[in-house]
Amino acid sequence: MAIHPTAIIDPAARIHPEAEIGPFCVIGAEVEIGARTRLMGQIFVEGPTWIGEDNIFYPFASIGVASQDLKYHGERTETRIGSRNKVREFVTIHRGTEGGGSLTVIGDDNLLMAYAHIAHDANIGSHCILGNAVTLAGHVTIGDWAIVEAFSGVHQFCRIGQHAFVGGYSVLTRDVLPYSQTVTPRESRVFGANKVGLKRRGFEPETIDGLHKSFRLLGSDTLNTTQAIEQINSEVPPSPQVDELIEFIRSAQRGFIK
Repeated sequence: MAIHPTAIIDPAARIHPEAEIGPFCVIGAEVEIGARTRLMGQIFVEGPTWIGEDNIFYPFASIGVASQDLKYHGERTETRIGSRNKVREFVTIHRGTEGGGSLTVIGDDNLLMAYAHIAHDANIGSHCILGNAVTLAGHVTIGDWAIVEAFSGVHQFCRIGQHAFVGGYSVLTRDVLPYSQTVTPRESRVFGANKVGLKRRGFEPETIDGLHKSFRLLGSDTLNTTQAIEQINSEVPPSPQVDELIEFIRSAQRGFIK
């Protein structure tokens, strides 16, 4: 096991023999680190935290520490991180709280750029990119393949749907629709389907066109949301993606960005 002599590791931590722990890392009790995961140096990890395989954590990241939520009083809560994630410098990931399910979850193959903050009880899917200094409040959910560009802030309990693209400096106080492209000049607005991202990921042109038409109907000045959904159902060829979009709208509790 490659552990630098300056690292401080609690005897109760479980570290795979193929993991690498760099200089001046601090690893607390009830931390489990999988094979080939690398902590480059000066990284703090507090348990209970489970980290999968082939991750890389860059210097000064802070993982699994207690929530900033003032309602948190030291109850046992957890952090779970999957495999093949890249966690860059000064990223902070807080464990869950009792009021939010007691668990913060990050999936696989994500890139969390420098200074990103993942607050308590957040749930991030897989293949996501969070740009520099993206800030997620508590209870935020992000679907697979979503991209949130730099310096964006997400209000607590908001959802970002899968394959969505959120432009830099966005302030999100409502849900972001799956497959959408959302940019904030001053107020967040949907500008249509995330065509470039969906094309890169192999979605059929018919699916992309159907989503784009759905977003145009949703953004129409002459239709309310109920009327727009009725027209989507009657005018847009059915697909699993359009069905998911409609279900996402119907389940929104904070409204959604149009």
